[in-house]
Amino acid sequence: MPFDTALDQWERGDARLAAAPPDERPMLERVTRAIEAELRRRLGGAFTADELTALYDEGTDWCANLAIAVAPDDPYAWDVRTVADAAFARYLRGASDFAGGRRTQS
Repeated sequence: MPFDTALDQWERGDARLAAAPPDERPMLERVTRAIEAELRRRLGGAFTADELTALYDEGTDWCANLAIAVAPDDPYAWDVRTVADAAFARYLRGASDFAGGRRTQS
């Protein structure tokens, strides 16, 4: 998957999370933070936007499984299009080649 396509999906997920009903946001944020923690574990220290995109391209089933484990009684929090995509969008900010909302090198 091209980076630009992934970025678009991630930004949409972050927007969906921001637009979620106020009573659902705390759990959605909790799940998103858990996915971010797993991204940190999987990617380690320094990483690039391409490495994050490659991990996303491998699939997000693990995100769904983590969401279910973190919020077993809240099926709305299992939507990977929201929680996983938002987590990837937020985690991208730490990429070594991403700053100011864009890639710093090709």
